[in-house]
Amino acid sequence: MTSIDTWHPWVAIFVAGGWGLLTAVSLAFSLYLSRRHLDAIKEALKNSRYIYIWGPSLGRRGVIWSLLEIAKITQMIMMPRASLTIGELDPVDLENFPTHLKRLLKIKLVMLLSCATWLVIVAVLLKLR
Repeated sequence: MTSIDTWHPWVAIFVAGGWGLLTAVSLAFSLYLSRRHLDAIKEALKNSRYIYIWGPSLGRRGVIWSLLEIAKITQMIMMPRASLTIGELDPVDLENFPTHLKRLLKIKLVMLLSCATWLVIVAVLLKLR
């Protein structure tokens, strides 16, 4: 394998910095979800304990909290085992969760995992430099 130092400069910039661009897109998508779809998500999860407790304040505590709330809801829907075990998520709500919202949360999860994977690959490439 060749060193990243021997790559064309634009390719090296894209490989080393592309994860940052993907992170910015992921943050923008999270803000989009929190501004446009949070009410529909809250309605779909109305029987869940997490929404029952935090529902009135969801989306009203600022930008950073909105990003964290979308990340938490994404985890609850896309990886529900822990949320079901501790009682945050109602199994009926999970079963009846709208497919169009689930698709949007799946896009969010894929962007998050892609960014993390890309960052690990860049770290390995720079370490092997």
